This record gives sequence, C-alpha cells and structure tokens, in this order.
Amino acid sequence: MLFNLANFLCMGTGAAAGTDGQKSSPVTMIVMMVVMLVVMYFIMIRPQKKKQQEEQKLRDSVQIGDEITTIGGINGRVVTVKEDSIVLETGADRTKMKIMRWGIQTNNTANERAESEKAAFEAAKAAEREEKKASKRRSKKNEEE
Repeated sequence: MLFNLANFLCMGTGAAAGTDGQKSSPVTMIVMMVVMLVVMYFIMIRPQKKKQQEEQKLRDSVQIGDEITTIGGINGRVVTVKEDSIVLETGADRTKMKIMRWGIQTNNTANERAESEKAAFEAAKAAEREEKKASKRRSKKNEEE
C-alpha cells in the first residue's frame, strides 16, 4: 500500500513506473483517492462536527440563573431565556443586555457542576478502594489468628 501511495504521488512526474516496469492502474488511483478522503473525514470533519454538536448542546441547555461567558468576553447571569436570545445581567449595577444564543461561549455554572460531580465520583471511588484495602487487611489479620 505504501508503494501504491508513492506511485500515486509521483504520477505527475513520470516516475510512476513500478519495479517491473508497469504503470499503476486507474482503479488503484481511485482506491487511493477514496482512502485519502476517508482519512480526511476521520481526521478533520468528524471531530469538528462533534465539537459543533457539543457547543449547540451547551447553548440549548442554558437556564435562568446560569453564569455564562459570551464570545466577546462578557460575564453575566442569565435572567431571561427565549428561543433565539437570552438576557444577561452584568455588573454590580445589574445592567441588562440581550444577546443571541450563538454568542454564548461557556456556561460557567454547568462547568462547575460537572467538575463537582466528577470530584464527588472520584472521591467515592477512592473511598471504595480504601474500603477494599481495609477489608483485605482485616481478612489477612483474621487468617493469621
């Protein structure tokens, strides 16, 4: 396959002849193009679509009371949620501004919630490991007696 790729890349220079003097077939060239397109899809297009879906999910999950950051760097608390826009309350003087949903960059409240859930899960896992270690120590102690 590596030889076919080299043939494909050298095709325009006249150096596409194989070791036994044969030229590569058009079928090989088509297969190589398809392989390259599949690789490009999995390397570039698929991760980008996945990221866009996550961003859309973040924007759709905004609730009243969430702390968010906009693309422009404005931090505020969500006061009103509408179909395509939200109203933010910013600063100590409670200035309100209307922004479009696509302008949301991060949901700080949701991020904090996710981090606290992850920390609680890890703490529970650690406590479970410690309990297993303690029970093993107790069983060894009972066997020795």
